[in-house]
Amino acid sequence: MGGDTRGTHSVRSAADLGAAIADARRGAGLTQQEIARRVGISRPYLAQVENGRTSRLLDLLFDLLRVVDLELVVRRRGAHDG
Repeated sequence: MGGDTRGTHSVRSAADLGAAIADARRGAGLTQQEIARRVGISRPYLAQVENGRTSRLLDLLFDLLRVVDLELVVRRRGAHDG
């Protein structure tokens, strides 16, 4: 996963996406328990997401992006390029 000082991450896998979520959570000073409660999921499930161990659907999404030569970029809301 590529990242920069503005909090932008090039995401090529479920593991990259999970790492970006974990980085943002930590940067906001939030615990897994706090995030899980806000989203309505269990803390263990959030841990699976942050570790890239999620559903086949995400794997399929990243396979599709790779085949059509696209990448997913995740950045903080309000962050602007340039």
